[in-house]
Amino acid sequence: MLLLEDDPKLLVHAYVDGELDPANARALERRIQSEPTLAAERDRVEALQRVLRSKFPLAPAPAHLRGRIERAAGLRRLPARPTWMALAASIALAVVVGSSSTYIALAPPGDATADAVVSDHIRALMAPQPADVASSDRHTVKPWFNGRIPESPRVVDLAKNDFPLIGGRIDVVERNPVPTLVYHHRKHLISLTAIPAPGKPDAAPVSHVIEGYNLIEWTEDDVTYWAVSDVAAPELAHFTELFRSTPSDQ
Repeated sequence: MLLLEDDPKLLVHAYVDGELDPANARALERRIQSEPTLAAERDRVEALQRVLRSKFPLAPAPAHLRGRIERAAGLRRLPARPTWMALAASIALAVVVGSSSTYIALAPPGDATADAVVSDHIRALMAPQPADVASSDRHTVKPWFNGRIPESPRVVDLAKNDFPLIGGRIDVVERNPVPTLVYHHRKHLISLTAIPAPGKPDAAPVSHVIEGYNLIEWTEDDVTYWAVSDVAAPELAHFTELFRSTPSDQ
């Protein structure tokens, strides 16, 4: 039985799977409300489960595979089909959810990166401050990255266009530290992550939607950019156009 003294992230996984008893579930709910990191972990696990259900719908296992698993596990042949399907579903979910590397390997190219930048954006929204360095001055933000990552990102001032810079932070995408600029638009935040892509050809902006967040991805000058926000899609597209067309020295 899991107790509240156990690893909190394991408790979050158990909570999402409905494995906690009512008392521990209520206690963890209160803890999630007060700890943004646990809330972000809950959102990440729930999002992963939704992706798994959409990409890997349950289907009856082939008879030969069923027999091999039963023999390997030392099980008797199960009489009822629903019982077998439940066992197969449990095995599949345990294998895939238990290994994030398995999920990344099976996901279509780009999905893991898109999910990572959305997760980082959500964590920033839940944190006390969305940026590690808070400043509207690009001459402060850009040098802050020096020594923290191999190359500082391109930074432009868009305040006159109602997209003021408010700072920057370092996110982790597929285990690599990458720079993220944070812009503000009315009551919304925009995270712009710049991922080095040496040798990758330039590519025009492409729009995505994940968990209600709008994303725009494009590649330019050996860097792939990901802009993510809950602003309306046309406004995020306008921000992208301004960022791409504004020189860094203005």
